[in-house]
Amino acid sequence: MKRALLIALLLLTCVQLASAQERKLPPVDEGASDRSWFLFKKRLQAAIDTRDKQYLLSILDRNVRNQSAKTRGVAQFRRQWELDTSDSPVWRELQAALLLGSAYMKRDKGPRELCVPYVLGKWPEEIEPFNNAVIVAKDATLRAEPSNGSTAVATLSFDIVPVVDWEVDDKTDSKQKWVRLRYRNRDGYVLEEHVRSPIEQAACFVKADSGWRMTGFAPAGGE
Repeated sequence: MKRALLIALLLLTCVQLASAQERKLPPVDEGASDRSWFLFKKRLQAAIDTRDKQYLLSILDRNVRNQSAKTRGVAQFRRQWELDTSDSPVWRELQAALLLGSAYMKRDKGPRELCVPYVLGKWPEEIEPFNNAVIVAKDATLRAEPSNGSTAVATLSFDIVPVVDWEVDDKTDSKQKWVRLRYRNRDGYVLEEHVRSPIEQAACFVKADSGWRMTGFAPAGGE
């Protein structure tokens, strides 16, 4: 009887520990209540749709953060994002970031910023950011193999999970990429677009007297 009770207690402890280790990061949009942000974001999304380079340049802070602290400024932003080409990645990356909510954050120096996506501002300090990511979709399917036809092994919604491999080719579709994750001691694959790292490209903005300004657009918001 005592042995059975001890085993039961051990099993309960294991379940509790597993539950405690499973973390979620549900989406938020902290800028949504600010009408000026709503209008600004709407205008910025229109600029993305029309590839309006001049508007994008007009909202950049003169000391905008880029890949590193040594490469700040509008000129470097323009070069870094190949803004003068017909297929600059800035439009795709900025659109993806804007679709994932927003969160305020305060750096050691400087004013409070509103950053998109929300992942950067809400990432738990106790979780290492380089080898973990969050599922940014509801009911994303974790599959046994990198293929939509593969067996579904779990359904994830806004879970924070360890990453084994950030980019895995689809078995049949050359355009589709997957992320290999570790979930409950088992590896599986989730569509790349459903996974976001806190150190991926993030755009940060500050509300000034003249309107919203982009203060950074780089991994983790820039340095």
